[in-house]
Amino acid sequence: MSDETGNGASGGWLSRLHAGLSRTSQRLTDSITGALTRRRLDAETLQKLEEALISADIGVATAARLTAKLAEDKFNKEISDEEVRGSLADNIAEILRPVAVPLAIDPARRPHVILVAGVNGSGKTTTIGKLAKILRDDGKSVMLAAGDTFRAAAIEQLQIWGERTGSTVIAGKQGADAAGLAFDAMEAAKREGVDVLMIDTAGRLQNRTDLMGELQKILRVIRKLDETAPHDCLLVLDATVGQNAHSQVETFKEMTDITGLVLTKLDGSARGGVLVALAERSGLPIHAIGVGEGVDDLRPFEAEVFARNLMGL
Repeated sequence: MSDETGNGASGGWLSRLHAGLSRTSQRLTDSITGALTRRRLDAETLQKLEEALISADIGVATAARLTAKLAEDKFNKEISDEEVRGSLADNIAEILRPVAVPLAIDPARRPHVILVAGVNGSGKTTTIGKLAKILRDDGKSVMLAAGDTFRAAAIEQLQIWGERTGSTVIAGKQGADAAGLAFDAMEAAKREGVDVLMIDTAGRLQNRTDLMGELQKILRVIRKLDETAPHDCLLVLDATVGQNAHSQVETFKEMTDITGLVLTKLDGSARGGVLVALAERSGLPIHAIGVGEGVDDLRPFEAEVFARNLMGL
């Protein structure tokens, strides 16, 4: 999955990312400025900085690690809030760099199968549509399977995204067997030589055992046609849930082999720091982030750019 190049596209995305992270960065900037009343990095200031990071959902362990790193160089020295934010941005980028991995489509696999999981309301179906747009812009043929057969709205939404992006959609009636639909989609994608098949799945965690059974059945049937499928299993997470994102990762990892994350709704949250905590705690690749409803508001994740915007730089 390649990013759009060209100053117009890139500049537009950077300003949207900056605006999208502004609730988190404003909260952090205000807290950092408030913590630095003495302009010196003493023990009390470090404690306040750690609390500021925790309040942005960066997580207790990560916040402690970041402030310890800051103290290594600057303890009991004079420091400005911009220096603190710059240092934190550098150290956050270091944490994020190993997980900033673009979604790579294997041209040797036709189709390259991507299973997409996530709780209802996480932005899963919209994310599939936006990924389809990126892949189509990259010259790939895309098929979408409306495997969230539980919700009529999810089926309709996917059909709209199919029309919008020029992607074929395989859909059945509400309540149809999701695994049967995935099998039909897989057969059609193989027959038509499609580059990428993305399969939407249900996300009703309150029926966890049913959902686990359904996901595992989907995996069984698509592996009858390609034992290496799915080639990616993406978990879509809504950044506004903050620390609950960790339990969603754990729950879905029990059900299927999650290979990467996509974070959505960073613009609706003052908890954007959860992405840093997820990177350190799960170690899973973060392929893309979303900061809005628009078709171009999902982009490949870049560590440095995110870290600097998180710190309001």
